[in-house]
Amino acid sequence: MKEKNTPKISTWSEIQDRVYGAKGTARRDDLERQFEVSKIGFELRKARESRNLTQQELGEIIDKKRTYISRVENDGSNLTLKTLFDIVEKGLGGKVKISIKL
Repeated sequence: MKEKNTPKISTWSEIQDRVYGAKGTARRDDLERQFEVSKIGFELRKARESRNLTQQELGEIIDKKRTYISRVENDGSNLTLKTLFDIVEKGLGGKVKISIKL
């Protein structure tokens, strides 16, 4: 009797390596960095919404336009640390905690 070919089951890490490249490669590092930047925007949006603020209202508090707040929430890139602190501390009443992992 002939044995059936059973498909190899891949782990999530193996799939990521195959699709995005191995950890440490330029492509994988760039994608992971983009993901982290997107998470910042998402977290800022969640915090704003939890405080029942519109983008317009938050923008007025920190002296930025609504369109800028929208770009930060949707992209997160080109966000200076000063503006991040302004949004979180002045606008949302929170605290920023930054950690660096070497």
